[in-house]
Amino acid sequence: MSIFVDENTKVIYQGLTGSQGRYYGLLNRDYGTHVVAGTNPKKAGTDVDGIPIYANVAEAKEATGATVTCIFIPAPGVRGAVIEAAEAGIEFIVAITEGVPAHEEAYFYNKLRNDHPDTQLLGPNCPGIISPGKCNIGITAGHIAKAGGPVGIVSRSGTLTYQALYELKQKDIGVTTCVGIGGDPVPGTTFIDCLERFEADPETRAVMMIGEIGGSAEEEAAEFIKSSMTKPVASYVAGVTAPPGKKMGHAGAIVSGGKGTAQAKMEALRDAGVMVGENPTEAGELMAQIVASL
Repeated sequence: MSIFVDENTKVIYQGLTGSQGRYYGLLNRDYGTHVVAGTNPKKAGTDVDGIPIYANVAEAKEATGATVTCIFIPAPGVRGAVIEAAEAGIEFIVAITEGVPAHEEAYFYNKLRNDHPDTQLLGPNCPGIISPGKCNIGITAGHIAKAGGPVGIVSRSGTLTYQALYELKQKDIGVTTCVGIGGDPVPGTTFIDCLERFEADPETRAVMMIGEIGGSAEEEAAEFIKSSMTKPVASYVAGVTAPPGKKMGHAGAIVSGGKGTAQAKMEALRDAGVMVGENPTEAGELMAQIVASL
């Protein structure tokens, strides 16, 4: 069992005919992901290296039975692409695109919650999701991830998602699923969404959570961990030295009014029983200790 995706997942790439969509779509297919279609209304009837292109998601879904889409469409088109996928009945939408305006994210986030509650959105501005050895959707390099569990990873930071995977592989620790939720102000998938699924997944026996400054997502996750999780969690929060009031990296990582600091997040997580590392390598070492004790 995995969370969100597994070896049987069929994926439609919205934007497969673009340069970035083609590059990662074919890379993911070579990894073993079932990339079954692409969409482009101007190129329907053509193909990308044997992958058929349809006019829209509804046609692609009807022809292939796909349940997931991956969006590699420029920011101005993401709102329409998300809604198109949801209206076609797609269960899981992975939006990789960065630079989507926050008011657009808020619009389609609420549109999905109100009109398509059974559709899960991951992103935008995220690296995607990988279930090592089974399915890779997005821009994560498959070779840095070791398959076989027992650790699940969820991360706000794109780069630290990769480091967490590689730190564990270096220690010969496998991963069930790694989810990069992205750090924008209105994420489609939260820490808690992933923690709930990891808690319910019998193959995931421990969780690594990578947070960063800004917002209150880590504090909310800490409350959930304290009240609802039985599995051990190790964590790292990026941005310990970030000065208040400065945006660090992206719109979601901003500390204001003394709220959203790394120290406050680390204290909340420790209070919830989480083992918190002072840097990514230490977090990996803490997870190695947890795995050794399982």
